[in-house]
Amino acid sequence: MTEIQHRDDRLEIAETLPLLPLRDVVVFPHMIVPLVVGRSASIASLQAAMSRDELLFVTAQRSAQVTDPREEDLFRIGVVARLLQLLPLPDGTHEVLLEGLVRARLSRLLDESDCAHAKVQVLTDVEEVTPEIDALHRSLSRQFARYVQLNQRVPDEALTSVLGIEEASRFADTVAAHIVCKVPVKQGFLEGMDLVTRFRALSRVLNEELEILQIERRIEGEVHDRVQRTQKEAYLTERLKQIRRELGQEGAEVDDLATAIEEAKMGREVQEVAYRELDRLARMPALTPEAAIVRTYLETLCSMPWRKRTRDRLDLARVEAQLDTDHYGLLRVKERILEYLAVMKLTRAVRGPVLCLAGPPGVGKTSLGRSIAGALGRKFVRVSLGGVRDEAEIRGHRRTYLGAMPGRIIQSLRRCGSSNPVFLLDEIDKVGTDFRGDPASALLEALDPEQNHAFSDHYLEVPFDLSKVLFITTANVLHTIPAALRDRLEVIQLPGYLDHEKLEIARHFLLPKQLQEHGIDATQLEVTDAALCAVIHLYTRESGVRNLEREIGKLCRKVARQFAEAGPPRASGRGTRKKKARTQAHVRVDRVDLESYLSVPPYSSAELPETAEVGVATGLAWTSTGGEILPIEVTMMGGTGKLILTGHLGDVMKESARTALSYVRSISRTLRAKSNFFDAKDVHIHVPEGAIPKDGPSAGLAIATALASLVSGAPVDRRVAMTGEITLRGKALPVGGLSEKAVAALRAGVHTILIPRRNAKDVAELPQHVRDSLRIECVDDMQDVLAHALQSPSRSRSRTRRRTTPTSSYTH
Repeated sequence: MTEIQHRDDRLEIAETLPLLPLRDVVVFPHMIVPLVVGRSASIASLQAAMSRDELLFVTAQRSAQVTDPREEDLFRIGVVARLLQLLPLPDGTHEVLLEGLVRARLSRLLDESDCAHAKVQVLTDVEEVTPEIDALHRSLSRQFARYVQLNQRVPDEALTSVLGIEEASRFADTVAAHIVCKVPVKQGFLEGMDLVTRFRALSRVLNEELEILQIERRIEGEVHDRVQRTQKEAYLTERLKQIRRELGQEGAEVDDLATAIEEAKMGREVQEVAYRELDRLARMPALTPEAAIVRTYLETLCSMPWRKRTRDRLDLARVEAQLDTDHYGLLRVKERILEYLAVMKLTRAVRGPVLCLAGPPGVGKTSLGRSIAGALGRKFVRVSLGGVRDEAEIRGHRRTYLGAMPGRIIQSLRRCGSSNPVFLLDEIDKVGTDFRGDPASALLEALDPEQNHAFSDHYLEVPFDLSKVLFITTANVLHTIPAALRDRLEVIQLPGYLDHEKLEIARHFLLPKQLQEHGIDATQLEVTDAALCAVIHLYTRESGVRNLEREIGKLCRKVARQFAEAGPPRASGRGTRKKKARTQAHVRVDRVDLESYLSVPPYSSAELPETAEVGVATGLAWTSTGGEILPIEVTMMGGTGKLILTGHLGDVMKESARTALSYVRSISRTLRAKSNFFDAKDVHIHVPEGAIPKDGPSAGLAIATALASLVSGAPVDRRVAMTGEITLRGKALPVGGLSEKAVAALRAGVHTILIPRRNAKDVAELPQHVRDSLRIECVDDMQDVLAHALQSPSRSRSRTRRRTTPTSSYTH
């Protein structure tokens, strides 16, 4: 227990006191400090002090970011303070009024159940009056008076109260409390026990602060002078206007804008707004920021294509020819576009839903929009929406913001100078949302034919007619497009290109384009169809043709380098030959030459088994990059009747395998197997290429066929492939992706494919050469499948073979 004299009272201070750590605040002796406390531990300390003698130990934290400070997070020197007031607030915090009493040192931090306590040692100031201290006292008083005069954050009343203090230690603490500085600096004042050292430290800090305040005062004076200069310029500008008025030269800029408003042929409502802003501009000083904003706004209004449009060429034959020239295949897509344009021709209006071209990358969605614009004779505008998250990107910024501008739709129409372009909104499925708004919701008005005749941009603040614009959107997927926006779109699916389509595109579009870009004449380089097919099958795996174009470009670069470096290149294989020409050699690239130009193929083509095997059936799979054949392998071993499934199968495919096994078990007698044949055996079904995920129900017929082959001992015809879902009764249910699967079967050497009878309607959509080259059998159930697929029973050993793993996942 320590006894101190405080004012007229003597206080007894216990050695252990409740602890109150403070952030960004240092409390000095003799000072009354208001605080707001919110931490639960601090509130508990205050309540503990209130219940005892109203005394607690207060010290500052070394870091304000620490929420639960420990002993090492606190400064050792603090003050013993008296709690004068504790007032709870509605938000859970407490308003506190503390009075610093005396310095104290933190000896040890005690953790008690209710709150933190500190064991402290009271530090007593040694009060000496020497000539040096008296001189420092007077000097510090003058410095502080100057500081209060320059610093507006310190009230003038503080100067009166501080200068009236005669006690040197209390005077130093009071000055330190009023200086605006960082916590470590103030803590240094609190920890200084020697009065001379404390006075000198205060004098040094005050000198530094006075220099900073004088610089701030000088900067404020310069800003004030600049404002006066601006006012002077405004005054002189008005005088100049008066002089021009007397000379008859008034309003040249205003007259130019008025002429532009007349020539823009705006609507009556828009014209009224423009003239109103023009009147405001005429009354403003020319050099004010507001005048620049109004001038930019009027220039934007005048440059908008209010009634400027191009004349449509609605010749459907011309449009069809243009689409056929620019794009191979896509017959359904072209047919729907022609129907859309036919309605436009008859109604003379762009009505109906907005077209949405949906499909994988590289199938020609963006170039289709450009072809439509070229065929119609309209200007083409493309805006990429990928990654757009700000609603202002679509609707624009309000003019109250600095640097405001119209949205992308209005800006694009202004640049193209036409009110009826073909407007492509690219990657609409990749529009995002964050705290700045929802751009997809802002698109609703622009894409709704019932509303877009009066589209409102936040910057223009006048309606603009978008009903003449032919909007086309593109997307890779549809599930990310909000339902309200998708409801306004008519989706046209663009499937991936089949192999024969890629060959035609490469032959007639990609290769001539790359030859021209690489400076090679068509007579100098010949790439055979076999080489192009090998590039398609072995060097690319995609739905579109972008990577195919890159590989052809790589081939052209190799040949161009040979021509540039050494003239005519020498033949590199059986498929390359060199002919004399008048100026350059002729290079022929065949399939066997590809590795010398494009290196080792990253993919390999799926192959059929060399012989018919028992327990091995060939299924057909659809992937995001086309079709593939899918071998199904089944074997049995002694066990307890378990079913083992391997090959990275999805849940749907696993269920399909269980269904197939249940069906084969139900017909085991028909297959000449004993009734308890499966009880003592484990069945293992494996789909090779185990690193590739596979899922879907269409492998059911193939799995059941492989199981029936194993049970009966009859091998499966290796040149028969099948696709279809199976039921417990053995029925064949329809599946999708028949075109891609049929092309994959033909490429692998299959001569017969088995499909569910309900897929017969899809056969007519297969390419003609596929229908001519394949025998397509429609089946109703597994009995039909087994009749076509199983050969006569014979002993056959299954052969395993290695296959290169493709990079796409299978979906059946």
